[in-house]
Formats: sequence, structure tokens, C-alpha cells
Amino acid sequence: MHRAMSRLVLAPLDLITSALLVLLFLFVWLTSLPKLCRYWQYVLAEGLTILRLRAELGLTEHHLTPYVRFVIPYPRMEGIFPDARTWWLSSAIVLVLLVVSFLLPVKLIPLSYLLRAVLFIQATAQLVFLWEPARFPHTPDSYMEGLAGYGIALISFVPILFGFTYYILNFGLSRKVILTAATMIHLSLFFPVHILLQAVILQKSILFMPLLYIVFGLPVEVLMIIAFYSWGMSWPTKAPPAT
Repeated sequence: MHRAMSRLVLAPLDLITSALLVLLFLFVWLTSLPKLCRYWQYVLAEGLTILRLRAELGLTEHHLTPYVRFVIPYPRMEGIFPDARTWWLSSAIVLVLLVVSFLLPVKLIPLSYLLRAVLFIQATAQLVFLWEPARFPHTPDSYMEGLAGYGIALISFVPILFGFTYYILNFGLSRKVILTAATMIHLSLFFPVHILLQAVILQKSILFMPLLYIVFGLPVEVLMIIAFYSWGMSWPTKAPPAT
């Protein structure tokens, strides 16, 4: 019988092991968080210099406990409204891609609908900045600060998520540790690069901020977590004890 059709029976020891594994990863993560933030600060500072971005490094201090304090770095940059050339060029690209979405073959229908959804988001941004650009409430500073903070919160949630969805399954302790560590380390290394990429785009104009936030912001990291989870679920399960 395929494991998808079998009934999952949780023993008390399975629940205790899962809970202890979650607590272990959270403890290691929280104690390593100050060092991770210093690493992010180094990567962002070097990235701002190498990419020659018109930005400076901002720092926001946080206190989880009297003993756990960390400073979240993020790029601070001026919000540039789109000029006529940027607005017309991006509008033309939206129209061209919309036409392309109708020319894709039938087997690529899911891609067509996804592309149209992305274009709809950018089209609404185009209209907002055409009629009332001054009413756009967000700035690159607040967006970048929020993105960095939410990124740390998302990585912190990985052990809890896996605790409810992966640790309770019969994959063996070593595989659970490897999958969780690989997911958190990958996200920790990728996130400052992701922030720098968004800073490069926002340096051109805040016209693209809604698209970056809704499609290319934290959803990218969420998809990475899903990919790692799917990879872990493809591993062979530990053989049950003989009865």
C-alpha cells in the first residue's frame, strides 16, 4: 500500500521527539540570529558598494529577550517616482507580454494565466502612478525594512511548520535535521541577495514596488520552503519495525 493511503498513527514518543526537535532548532536559530544579522549587514554593505546603488545601510534594533538582541540591516534609499519615459516603456512591455500570453500554446495555459495575473498587478500600478502618484503611501525605506523583518520571521517559522507537517512522519531523525538545516541555511544565505536585487529595481522607480511586494517578495521564499519540503517528502521513509 502506498504511504498516501496508509493511516498515520502517532505514538507519544513521536510527538515528544517532534516537539524537542522544534525547540532545538528554535534555540539554535535565536542564539545565532545576532551573528546572522551581522553577516547580512556585511553582505548588504558590500553589495551597495559593488552595485553602486544610491542607498545607505539602515539598521533597526530588536529585542526578543534581555539576552537576545539583534540589529536588522536594510537598504535605505530615496523613492523615485516614474518619469514619462519609464511609465510609457513599462506600459508597452505590459501590453506586449499580454499579447504574448494569448499566443502561447495550449499546453502552456497555466503559464498564460500566471503571466496575465502578474501583468494585471503591474497594470494597476501603472494606472495608480498615472492618476494619483502622490497618494502612494509606501517608501523604499519602509518596504525594505519590512521585507528584512518578515524574512527573519519566515525563517524562524520553518521549524514550527516542519514540526506539524514533516517531523511527525516516519523519515528518521537525521533526515529531519538535514532537511530543516538545509532549508534555513539556504534561506539565510539567499535573503540578503534577494534584498539587493529588489534594491536594484527600486532604484529605477517605485513603480515596480507593488509587483515586487506581491509576486517577487516573500512569496519567493515561501516557494523555496515548499520546494525543500517536497524534496524531503520524496525521500524513502524509514522502514517500520517488524512485528
